[in-house]
Amino acid sequence: LVRRRQMASTSKFVQVAVLKGHKKAVSSVKFSPDGLCLASTSADKTIRLYSTMGNWRTTAILEGHAQGVNDCAWSPDSHHLASCSDDRTIRIWATQKGHMIKTLKGHHNYVFCVAFNPQGNLLVSGSYDESVRIWDVRTGVCKKVLPAHSDPVSCVHFNRDGSLIVSCSYDGLCRIWDTATGQCLKTLIDDDNPPVSFVKWTPNAKYILAATLDNTLRLWNYATGKCVGTYSGHKNEKFCCFAEFSYPSRIISGSEDGKVYIWNLNTKQIEQVLEGHTDVVLGVAYHPTREVLVSCGTEKDRSVRVWKYTDTAAADAERPLASGEAGEEHLAATGGNGAAAATLAPAPSAPGPQPQAPPAQPGAAS
Repeated sequence: LVRRRQMASTSKFVQVAVLKGHKKAVSSVKFSPDGLCLASTSADKTIRLYSTMGNWRTTAILEGHAQGVNDCAWSPDSHHLASCSDDRTIRIWATQKGHMIKTLKGHHNYVFCVAFNPQGNLLVSGSYDESVRIWDVRTGVCKKVLPAHSDPVSCVHFNRDGSLIVSCSYDGLCRIWDTATGQCLKTLIDDDNPPVSFVKWTPNAKYILAATLDNTLRLWNYATGKCVGTYSGHKNEKFCCFAEFSYPSRIISGSEDGKVYIWNLNTKQIEQVLEGHTDVVLGVAYHPTREVLVSCGTEKDRSVRVWKYTDTAAADAERPLASGEAGEEHLAATGGNGAAAATLAPAPSAPGPQPQAPPAQPGAAS
């Protein structure tokens, strides 16, 4: 295991850069698994790529979608990017050359969310047409269509080995699917059944983090189907705001009050609130190896903001040096009938968590 120094008890993120260029709302931000590139998607129909080294300069603008872009996902090798749009398509881009190599068609309404599996050979997508589709990346062929939900699908995510997919919807359900068979294995539902706007596996695939449009994030135990922790204090009643896990034991979320909220995963208390955006914060993403957070704002803001952890001990803490060298991060998610040990350790072959959540309104990215 990689040795780690004791972290400071309170987060101290400060804004270090503001990236402008998008002409409409920014819907998502995603770091490449190798950490060298950041992608942002926007209602202006483009995806912008930035170098994370130095001054965060724009390295490419990917154009081709006919309507606003809701979400994107990196391939595990960081060479390709998949994007999805209100134009009902998914497009795959070769990021090093900056050109589109494939267009996937089949959804009958806005495509809200997309994710690669850890092996990089499959994509999963969710749409306003209430279906989840599984695609072969090499051929661009749709392998399975899952009649997943009774309302728009807001988010999809593969687990650490790609064997399971979790999806969520405005119908208030989180469903877990067998990737190989397309069978629904389990359904998670809260007693109050609020619309679910975002979902993702913890890196160890034992827990599922879900955001609901009642200003709450919930951590679910996959094995028992029980909620073991809730996180609140932010505002989320209308949009699909992303959430993210970060080193060493934080949960981070966007918010409709224009702020970024950071909770301690163990205590469930808010550690810090980041202010700077002037509109709803939809997307958040955490760098795979550095103490750097990015966030993005909607129509009145249109910016991507970069935040850096300033504590010296945290900045100098030993981190994984290469893929497959990551140590385990032991986090306790306490709730329900007691403490549930959650080892949020990413699989060596996986690039790390890839949250997906587009704007909540139909055509919000148009």
